[in-house]
Amino acid sequence: MIRKAIITELPEIKKLTEACAQAMIEKKIYQWNENYPSLEKLQNDIEKEELIVFENNNKIIGIIVITEEMDEEYIPIKWLSNSENNIYIHRLATHPSVWGEGYAQKLMAFAENYARKNQFESVRLDTFSENLRNQKFYEARGYQRLGNIYFPKQSKSPFYCYELLI
Repeated sequence: MIRKAIITELPEIKKLTEACAQAMIEKKIYQWNENYPSLEKLQNDIEKEELIVFENNNKIIGIIVITEEMDEEYIPIKWLSNSENNIYIHRLATHPSVWGEGYAQKLMAFAENYARKNQFESVRLDTFSENLRNQKFYEARGYQRLGNIYFPKQSKSPFYCYELLI
């Protein structure tokens, strides 16, 4: 079941992101670390009702944040859509024990359907330049790579911005 997260699930959600960070580090992908995603950021996502969970057998196996707020790091990007009627995806994660089983695809389909249903013009996101699997994942879904941004607390390497017109 895909639904909005509730605040009592914060510890379970944080453990999921920590498991993802550790699994990525083991694959030499230094995308997430002790600074990101922080407990405070995840709590804020839940309080703003933007954090969505994928629950299976009473266990959270995936998360995604869907927001209408554009981060200031995105300002320099030349986006495909000219309007401000877009959604932004952050913190897409599935537990490493279910990687490759299609749960991230289902979360992205949920977000894209949400965008269509609510008449947004596009879906925008970023992914780490060293995470080739994520780049292929988004490109296979029709996302176009548009430019680079940087999050120095996470990595010295850039993050690639992507957009899908709806």
